[in-house]
Amino acid sequence: MTLVYAHRGASAEFPENTLAAFRRAAELGVDVLETDAHVTRDGVAVIAHDPTGARTAGDRRAIRDCTLAEVHAWDVGWSHRDRTGFRAFVGRGHRVPTLEELLHELPRARFNIDAKARAPRDVDRLVETVRAAGAEERVCFASFSLANLRRIRASGWRGETGLSRDEVIWLLVQPLAVLRRFPLGGQRAQVPPRMGPLRFDTPWFLEKARALGLRVDYWVIDEPDEARRLVQLGADGIMTDDPARILPVVREAG
Repeated sequence: MTLVYAHRGASAEFPENTLAAFRRAAELGVDVLETDAHVTRDGVAVIAHDPTGARTAGDRRAIRDCTLAEVHAWDVGWSHRDRTGFRAFVGRGHRVPTLEELLHELPRARFNIDAKARAPRDVDRLVETVRAAGAEERVCFASFSLANLRRIRASGWRGETGLSRDEVIWLLVQPLAVLRRFPLGGQRAQVPPRMGPLRFDTPWFLEKARALGLRVDYWVIDEPDEARRLVQLGADGIMTDDPARILPVVREAG
């Protein structure tokens, strides 16, 4: 079965990476909640994609330079616009949740967490937070950063990890014999269908990944026809901002 990931929650309907967006995605029945995590100045793991509050809350300060109280004061309902450009969620109490809060809010949900934090101690804090919540086996850590993923894996992490950007390129260009001799550390290749001249939406790429025991998830897919094409190609997962629209298509195509 192709998994459906709610990218930053049901972010087409609610402000991204908010409890409302994640609750809505869970209500729809998605398989995995995809999100991102940073760490505040006072050492609290919080849910946010960007390193600053500029895009989501109109505050240019970096999360790593703010306390949790300061980040909690941001109105991230400001980020969401409807099709006319109207900010319908401003002033309605949408704030940045903590990672601990999210894991406890949805105790049965599976998560794909992009470790955006870069300082080694902050990466450790993300791992500690998941472990303290007893959620290690329902969390897959992802990151573009190979250093982050190596640190997570070296911690004795029991859950899955994705492949870093460097590992994805290694998977693409190296022959199977080399990849079997020097195995990649993660379990999931999470990629766009194409990246510039590089194509990941091919039977050849999927077969190569499968030969190494890897699963392939595609992001970010918001058009039903594209979702249907990738499911029929053999995608293991589809990440979407709009699970209300894409989930039925994936289930039907699968």
